[in-house]
Amino acid sequence: MPELTQQKCEACTKDSQPVSEDQIKQLKPQIPDWNLINKDGQKRLERTYKFPDFQTALNATNKIGAEAEKEGHHPALLTEYGKLTVTWWTHAISGLHKNDFIMAAKTDEIVKQFPTS
Repeated sequence: MPELTQQKCEACTKDSQPVSEDQIKQLKPQIPDWNLINKDGQKRLERTYKFPDFQTALNATNKIGAEAEKEGHHPALLTEYGKLTVTWWTHAISGLHKNDFIMAAKTDEIVKQFPTS
């Protein structure tokens, strides 16, 4: 399986299939620091990054937002002083799609460009 960071998101509709438990087991090792959560009855991927200050967290937020726009797949982003929480899920299917794993991996790559604490 190609690395998630090398893949592109595909367009999703309400008829797109969510990832299976077996697929999650295959994909999750590529994003080991992400948490699988359940919110409002939907599976989601979530991770919090810590930064030395608000400006760094904001810069990371903007860079992730630009990549999300490029891929046409958008996360929930909560930017706080020295902290950024990113949550990925696919709204159209109310759960997880392979796109969410792709974007989680790309998010990790983006954050490597910034100092963390």
